[in-house]
Amino acid sequence: MLTLTGQEIEKIAGLLQKGMICFYQLNNKKIHHLPDDEDYFNYDLTPEEEDILDEIEDNPDNYAEFTKPEPNQEHQMMETFIDRVVKEKAFQDELVNALSKPKAATAFKFLIDDSKYKDRWAEYKLDKYKDWILEQVDAYNFADE
Repeated sequence: MLTLTGQEIEKIAGLLQKGMICFYQLNNKKIHHLPDDEDYFNYDLTPEEEDILDEIEDNPDNYAEFTKPEPNQEHQMMETFIDRVVKEKAFQDELVNALSKPKAATAFKFLIDDSKYKDRWAEYKLDKYKDWILEQVDAYNFADE
């Protein structure tokens, strides 16, 4: 059964937010991370990263994989933040408008980063990522039964 410490969950959440895919090595409880192909499609793996990938391919049962939420889940995260945290109607409208356009996440981040909600968004997003990781742990444990 896979269990993670709070510190491990926080580390994985931080790496996922930076565009990484994480692999938790079960036998020695070590976190490995590699760039997500979607975010780093022109990235060449280092020899160490290639070795880790080879090890994962050779022993997949010894690794649990953690990925970031799907774009629609992240979009929902932003909408919920607007509804629950942002109090000013005009700013809510700006954020909702940003989410309705192409590159919604970039537009949302631009507005949030220039607002008093920057730190609250960072905390909120980290908490949601932690929840997402716990969902993945549950799914891994369920599949393992």
